[in-house]
Amino acid sequence: MSIIWLRVALGLYALGLVYVLVALTRTKELLSRLALHAAYLGTVFHFVAIVEGVRRSGELSLASLSVGASVLAFLIMVVFLLVYMVYKTTSPGIVVFPLVFFLTFVGATRQEPFVLASATARQGWLIAHIALIFAGYAALVLSFAASLIYLLQERALKAKRPGGLFSRLPALQVMDDIGFRSLLFGFPFMTAGLLAGLVIAQANFGTVDFRDPKILFSLLTWAVYLILLCTRWSAGWRGRRAAFLAAGVFTMAVVAWVANYFSAVHKLARP
Repeated sequence: MSIIWLRVALGLYALGLVYVLVALTRTKELLSRLALHAAYLGTVFHFVAIVEGVRRSGELSLASLSVGASVLAFLIMVVFLLVYMVYKTTSPGIVVFPLVFFLTFVGATRQEPFVLASATARQGWLIAHIALIFAGYAALVLSFAASLIYLLQERALKAKRPGGLFSRLPALQVMDDIGFRSLLFGFPFMTAGLLAGLVIAQANFGTVDFRDPKILFSLLTWAVYLILLCTRWSAGWRGRRAAFLAAGVFTMAVVAWVANYFSAVHKLARP
């Protein structure tokens, strides 16, 4: 049943893609509301699919690409809806909806069973590590979406082309605030997830290999993340510079994700 609920969620998320295509060309307030309610409902079905999958298998095998993509998509939608509750804008959905649809599509088309390969992988530390890291990634996606929209909107305003889509976006200050608060939300999750990962590495291997690609790029991502927050607090970086740095943190997170496939430490599961 979990795959059925996930595909129902995928169908609801598809309305988000329609919203994006229409939003890029014209104003449709009705479609915006439909996409938002579909996102709410899709998130509910998505949660049901995850819970059903855990109940059926007895564990949440986040090491699987399909399951990991599905859980990440769910967390991105949760953060997106939290942002909407505060700012009452669906603008980040222009970036979020296509990404969530793609990740959910990956999860809905390939749900192979996974067997965890070590006793450590079955412990709560691993679940906590991956869930916390994913929550940090979800916040980074929202920050990246807000930063990208900020840069595009600022460029349009400077070129004196504020019409079309950009005339319907929130003020630059709002997008900047969304990007910053998303980072603030995600940093504790990222930090706690990395600490849990170091505990697992120490317990499973007796030492932490900082030359491992996944560990190295994860720590670099965290360091750039910290630098971004520090520059915003102490140096008062806002606007374009903060948006570029937020995009840089997101890029580092993508590289850290890809590094999973070159890591010896993260081969805790086998198909």
